[in-house]
Amino acid sequence: MTKRAVLALADGTTFEGRAFGASGETVGEVVFNTSMYGYQEILTDPSYVGQIVTMTYPEMGNIGANAGDEEAGLPHAVGMVVRSLTKTPSNWRSQETLDAYLARHGRVGIEGVDTRRLVRHLRTHGAQTGIISTENVSAAALSERARAAVSMEGLDLATGVSCKEPYLFTTPTPDVFLATGDKQPEPELKYDVIAYDYGLKRSMLQYLVDVGCRVTVVPSHFTAEQVLAKKPHGVFLANGPGDPAAVKGADRTVAALLGKVPVFGICLGHQIMALALGGRTYKMKFGHRGGNQPVKDLTTGKVEITAQNHGFAVDDASLKGKAVVTHINLNDGTVEGLAVPDARAFSVQYHPEASPGPHDARYLFSRFATLMAGS
Repeated sequence: MTKRAVLALADGTTFEGRAFGASGETVGEVVFNTSMYGYQEILTDPSYVGQIVTMTYPEMGNIGANAGDEEAGLPHAVGMVVRSLTKTPSNWRSQETLDAYLARHGRVGIEGVDTRRLVRHLRTHGAQTGIISTENVSAAALSERARAAVSMEGLDLATGVSCKEPYLFTTPTPDVFLATGDKQPEPELKYDVIAYDYGLKRSMLQYLVDVGCRVTVVPSHFTAEQVLAKKPHGVFLANGPGDPAAVKGADRTVAALLGKVPVFGICLGHQIMALALGGRTYKMKFGHRGGNQPVKDLTTGKVEITAQNHGFAVDDASLKGKAVVTHINLNDGTVEGLAVPDARAFSVQYHPEASPGPHDARYLFSRFATLMAGS
């Protein structure tokens, strides 16, 4: 028997639907993602810690779930909102249904929601805290509890999801079409890279290995002195959740590394690099989440269609004279890329590894390798 579920927003707006995944309640910032596919990569992206993800594409669950598509060992999104959930997946890699996958990991979902109405509401009024509940609780009471929940602004979530100890990563991107019994070629690992784990995705590490990097992943609190003692060829600043200005000591650590070793930052790593340069960040109204964000490279004039997932952005005015803005978002003009040539450092707000999304920007991993080769 299908169980009723309710999504209640902090401003009192409510949506009724049917429960899937685990039973119970979950509270988080309600956001939306415009990707048409890749829901498992989205759910397991650590950047979604503390967030309930609304998928704008109506049909979800049609490819099921499998271990190979995970960006981390478990879903980090605390809830999921969809229009229509497929009960019977049809994909040769499927190992279980999306419903079973979320239930196994204790994540609450709601289907049958008018997601067009919900997304329009979030675009107009902004991302806000909400609660999904399968319990017999009034919508008004749920909204009241959502209003009392902690805001995403000012939260250091990166430290909580970061690894506890350093570890080595040397696995390239898997070839899912490789014939049974065939061995995947291993890239020559020429560069030793330190990767700061602020909530990184597995695919980022794989693409670094693909371009010849032997990656040592370190916790967010790893000091600049500890990094330099390892004499790496480069430092990678990963993505992650929460407010970049709240990540303990990250800006000071990166500031101490700039100019001493090549640096490449993505998403939260991009924002932390901006803070290290003396810039500022701010909370966006509803952020950028999806695989269809147009970004213009100001150095070439070319436009890339990019994958993005962020609710904070860099204030361009705060970086005048400190960094070069290399990329902008063509939808709203926000900063999408920075470069500090004298410090051999660059960063992008978007996700060149995609997962899911277009592959337009994957060349940036090779650019990082070239930068290290010339250092």
